[in-house]
Amino acid sequence: MLRTVSSILDISRDDWNRLANPSGQEFNPLVSHDFFRCLEASQCASNTSGWTPRHVSSTDSSGQLIGIAPCYLKHHSYGEYVFDHAWADAITRAGGRYYPKLQVSVPFTPVTGPRLLASTDQDRSMLATGLVELCKTENCSSVHITFLPETDWLLLTGPAWLPRTDIQFHWHNQTYASFQDFLDSLTSAKRKNIRKERQSISESGITMRLLTGRDIKEHHWDAFYSFYMDTGTRKWGTPYLNRLFFSLIGEAMADHILLVMAERSGRMIAGALNFIGSHALYGRNWGAIEYHDNLHFETCYYQAIDFAIAHRLDRVEAGAQGPHKLARGYMPAKTYSLHHLAHPGLQRAVANYLELERRGIDQEQHALAAHAPFRQEQDN
Repeated sequence: MLRTVSSILDISRDDWNRLANPSGQEFNPLVSHDFFRCLEASQCASNTSGWTPRHVSSTDSSGQLIGIAPCYLKHHSYGEYVFDHAWADAITRAGGRYYPKLQVSVPFTPVTGPRLLASTDQDRSMLATGLVELCKTENCSSVHITFLPETDWLLLTGPAWLPRTDIQFHWHNQTYASFQDFLDSLTSAKRKNIRKERQSISESGITMRLLTGRDIKEHHWDAFYSFYMDTGTRKWGTPYLNRLFFSLIGEAMADHILLVMAERSGRMIAGALNFIGSHALYGRNWGAIEYHDNLHFETCYYQAIDFAIAHRLDRVEAGAQGPHKLARGYMPAKTYSLHHLAHPGLQRAVANYLELERRGIDQEQHALAAHAPFRQEQDN
């Protein structure tokens, strides 16, 4: 049986986590009950922000919860990182209506992870069918499942669900023993450039502090929030997260957080927020209140690599954007999304567009990989 709930609190933490992060499989903190709860409790993902919870759950004949789709009713397309503004414009110009729509995702989080939280393909397919029905009952234009695993993307791709791809940049740990070991795998030019970038930070009198767990205090969140707001409003886009959210994750998820803080002359000047999974480090937000050459690279990329090597993590996922990451050892990786459009004409038009777009993404990934910074004998 399928039903919708208006708050994550309507689904027990144990049930949610059992389906989102099954025992024995890779743990992703960004799909945990705690992360969604902090987004909703802080009102970052709420009716007032345009992210109204419409989580879909399914139960078996005995009443056991067997599936969850974290879903939101939306009246805009902000905070998604898979862009459909052109689709909204097209249907509006044709006299139609694009909003509201349904978004199955982790709000403000361009990180791949399970979106149809279930243990079997049959249960995931049932959730997908339920989302199409919810689209009808809520009188929505569309349903969008973003940053889902490739296996689920392949499972559902078909007449009802249009497939889409994009590219991010991920660093992969080739069982490096140290950062120097990683540098030794690069071409001479790339190796020298990274050394210069890192040296420029120390020559500027900047030191880096890595904070996890209970070492993260409220004054750290105060400083980080000022970085996040300054950089977000000035350059990097709309700041979607409020100050309360950071306190809530600091309380609920401290052991899964890595906060990289840059200090100069005894003052915190920049920071990067990462989440620690069982196999990956997920870079999420960054900000700075002073400009220094290479500060962004050091705070977000090199410190993350250092941490991943020290903790034997398989990869670092550095978030959206960034061909500049390629020169720093982050390789192109595909991301996947699925889209159901209720209007048949729009569905056909978008299907044709996405076929061309996927070809372009394939070509782009191939071209980027050809410029990998690794020595030729490296198999990356």
